[in-house]
Amino acid sequence: MTLPAHSHVEEITRRRTFAIISHPDAGKTTLTEKLLLYGGAIHVAGAVKLRKTQSRHTTSDWMELERERGISITTSVLQFAYEGHHINLLDTPGHNDFSEDTYRTLAAADAAVMLIDSAKGVEPQTIKLFQVCRMRKIPIITFMNKLDRAGRDPFDLMDEIEKVLGIPCVPFNWPIGSGSDFQGVYDRNTRRLYRYERGENTGERKQAEEITALDDPAFVASLGERAHAQLVEELGLLDAAGLPFDQDLFLEGELTPVFFGSALNDFGVEPFLMKFLELSPRPLPRATATGPVDPHRDAFSGFVFKIQANMDPSHRDRVAFVRVVSGKFTRGMEVRHVRTGKPLKLNKPLQFMAQERMLIEEAYAGDIVGLWDSGALRIGDSLHAVEAAGNFEYEGIPRFSPEHFVRVVLQDPMRRKQLKKGLEELSDEGAVQVFYDPILLEKDPVLGAVGVLQFEVIQYRLRAEYGADVSYIRLPYQLARWVEGEGFNPRKFDDPGRTACLLDVEGRPLVLFQSEWMFNRAKELNPKLTFIAAVQPGRAHR
Repeated sequence: MTLPAHSHVEEITRRRTFAIISHPDAGKTTLTEKLLLYGGAIHVAGAVKLRKTQSRHTTSDWMELERERGISITTSVLQFAYEGHHINLLDTPGHNDFSEDTYRTLAAADAAVMLIDSAKGVEPQTIKLFQVCRMRKIPIITFMNKLDRAGRDPFDLMDEIEKVLGIPCVPFNWPIGSGSDFQGVYDRNTRRLYRYERGENTGERKQAEEITALDDPAFVASLGERAHAQLVEELGLLDAAGLPFDQDLFLEGELTPVFFGSALNDFGVEPFLMKFLELSPRPLPRATATGPVDPHRDAFSGFVFKIQANMDPSHRDRVAFVRVVSGKFTRGMEVRHVRTGKPLKLNKPLQFMAQERMLIEEAYAGDIVGLWDSGALRIGDSLHAVEAAGNFEYEGIPRFSPEHFVRVVLQDPMRRKQLKKGLEELSDEGAVQVFYDPILLEKDPVLGAVGVLQFEVIQYRLRAEYGADVSYIRLPYQLARWVEGEGFNPRKFDDPGRTACLLDVEGRPLVLFQSEWMFNRAKELNPKLTFIAAVQPGRAHR
């Protein structure tokens, strides 16, 4: 392998690609807005929960339904520059019903920021997303949010992270008080005090106070004797019993640096961002069946981790988001589409600030590139330069078996063409899966999803983007598995209300079960069949 030019290496070194994970309402979108402020990408942070008279919206929530509901529904790709770095920030949905989108997005991230509400601690969705990060060995930096509100003891919060998530914590700064008594944070490494000032601030840079010694009379007086005594005691406990920071353990996902602050009031965000960029990894290799691909490999390669239809409703477009894994991407280059074996010319590469887009001429390993797509690409597809040696394929992004099911009922039979097109395009995004009756293929389709709120999103988008009004009939099934094996007969599973057999869009049979007991019974009665929980395009996985 020939090494790329020096400027190429520098460009890759400047890249940082990360996702923010959290439970809903922990302040994730607010933190995203503040990071964008410091990058100069926006000038005024939007409000997550809007009053009717407000016209501003959060930059990352671009879908109209997101603005109406005040939640993030789909991952937004946000790109900006800060202090010599080129940052690719993936703002993921926090709601459990949209967790599949987050799982796929984490495949494109090199690091993650775990956002914790200091009043609530580790919450269920945080646990799920942390487990995905651990499975992928993604380094995690923790930001304890909302310190300006009444919250839990910081030692208790760290203890909970260590016990529930099984990852040791190393605090880089330490809070002085909390809620109405919150005075700021003390940086343990630089020995600086970041003083908290009440009131909302929008990106104003504040100078930290240099502390020559903890027992400096001026420092004692500024905090008050009681708060100062508590700070000295707690710092002593950390020095005596706390772990030292180990960069290697952090990069292996076995230790998390912890920062305290308030995203809403923009306190502690910029020092956190600066330290995050210092600690977080440069673009990392990605696995293939023939071995890992290094980002400094000279030939371009990447994979599709997200499809989004109708980001620009007036043009009915479709964009495939590609994580660049190696080499340099250039506009108009021809690549090999590994799944089909066909060449593909990439003429319309885009970078994004939520729904705002711009054509780009080049991108490097670590970048996220949006490709205008006519329908050729799918989630999990691999692309690489035609001249690249071999025909490697990146490890796929599985599609999980759904847990909730509805039958789609079209209100106006004359809109069947629009319904078909809408379901095809929206299911390509991976949020819902479309299934058909294997005998009566023209029967009303069935939708499956991991979270029920996805059905509301699809119903809304079918009406708003395709002019197809639908209603749903809930189906009484709780579990589904793809089926492989000789002698499979779909009629054996035709027992309405207890089991049902459907086909997915690739013609693979999927059996629905009313309960876990019914599923276990089916396995006992059909020992020659294999029941599969997750699949990739063209392949199945046990």
